[in-house]
Amino acid sequence: MKVLIMAGGYATRLWPITKDNPKALLPVGEKTILDYIMEKVGELGLETYISTNRFFESHFRPVAEKYGVGLIVENTLHEEEKLGTIGAMKKAFEELGPDDYLVIAGDNLFSFSLSDFVRTYNGRTLIAVYDIGDRELAKRYGVVVLEGDRVISFREKPPEPASTLISTGVYVFPERVMGLIDEYLASGNRDSPGYFVQWLLERGEEITAYRFSDYWYDIGSADSYLEALRTLLKESHIEEIQISPYSKIIPPVVIKRGARILGRSIIGPFAYIGENCTIENSDVSDSIIFRDTVIKGSTIWRSIIDEKCEIRNLELKKSLVGGHAKIQRGE
Repeated sequence: MKVLIMAGGYATRLWPITKDNPKALLPVGEKTILDYIMEKVGELGLETYISTNRFFESHFRPVAEKYGVGLIVENTLHEEEKLGTIGAMKKAFEELGPDDYLVIAGDNLFSFSLSDFVRTYNGRTLIAVYDIGDRELAKRYGVVVLEGDRVISFREKPPEPASTLISTGVYVFPERVMGLIDEYLASGNRDSPGYFVQWLLERGEEITAYRFSDYWYDIGSADSYLEALRTLLKESHIEEIQISPYSKIIPPVVIKRGARILGRSIIGPFAYIGENCTIENSDVSDSIIFRDTVIKGSTIWRSIIDEKCEIRNLELKKSLVGGHAKIQRGE
């Protein structure tokens, strides 16, 4: 079995944060999304590859070298050119050769052990499923109905979900099923793993499910990104910083090297402050602030602020601010 981590998307729903930074490398506490995935993949000892695009190749190459895994690069530079997940799987199958493939979406954070997951594999397509507990939310995903661990119904993004059990971005596709990708794409089907699984079931393929609980996050929106931070940030990590005696840090937080916490500021809980940020007379909680950003006289809550911004005299709630922005009210 080979492991294929899919990180070839352009994450347009999180723009401008992901316009120049791949989603899989966004920080969630002290580690990136991909770090969490790679730690779980490391349990397996299997040949592993990251699938990405030419635009983000330079971001992923040092990560691939760090973990000793391969890199498969599709020759695209823009969203409208991308192969899509199934197209990228086809490319990997052609380059790496026939095998069973453990396919993992590079923007997924999940609680279960991949060793346990793979142990349940019986030669049939295997999907990881999670009870999201809300039929309205289930409409965004592939909805599953089970008999025991056998999938008897799968509908991608149904208007009326039959259950709240959904497919997450972790699959094992047998070698024989990987060989059906050409037929699937040639038939004009949508380039999406969910629709591929639905197509497989409709043509009589047996599909089994691995159920898990605890947590699962598809980092497709600012809300899910911040919720993942709340779940996974358990301990504070504070590097070499400058902090005023009048400022307060409420754990858990991550504050990176070179940050300056000045005046009467409160940082946390659940805050990520990037390298060389300046936070002065401001409160920051449930938020992610990227490097080299200056925040003065402001309150930041449940917001994501990209690098090299300046925020002055503002109250920001549930906001997403792109890089190099300068926003202020008054003097």
